[in-house]
Amino acid sequence: MSNRRRAHALIFAGSIIFAFLLQLTPLPLALAAFKPYWLALVMIYWAIEAPHRVGLGFAFLIGLGGDLLIGQVLGEQALRLVVLVFIVLRFRSRLRFFPIGQQSLAVLALLLNDRMVVMMIRGFAGDPMPPLDFWVAPVVGMLAWPFVFLLLDDLRARIRAKPT
Repeated sequence: MSNRRRAHALIFAGSIIFAFLLQLTPLPLALAAFKPYWLALVMIYWAIEAPHRVGLGFAFLIGLGGDLLIGQVLGEQALRLVVLVFIVLRFRSRLRFFPIGQQSLAVLALLLNDRMVVMMIRGFAGDPMPPLDFWVAPVVGMLAWPFVFLLLDDLRARIRAKPT
């Protein structure tokens, strides 16, 4: 395996591990509603930029890992990520060429769809309707998207620019 491929694999794995760590980071109760779904943001990026690495099976396994780490209902994040990655892969050719502002709006739509999936899962489980602050995290994710995209894109560009 060449150094460049190894570096790409390291960035891919490192970004997912870092997203898991960000998901596990505790926040004060007053700020908990503002924590975006970091794992979804990273999976959206990789589904847009490297669809050969991110498929539905991979999204399912990452979601199961997230369920085990966070202690949610087993399969909740798996279903959420499979739905999310399916939509991104379906519209990848359009999303890829959107300007960053339009991509942010598309990410907002994806994250709002994710919230609807969460409401369906928890509704089937018999949980009550979530409070209004439940809808804040997708907006924060939309605002974080340009930074996530530019950071990961910059890391990938540095590897491409490095002489072998």
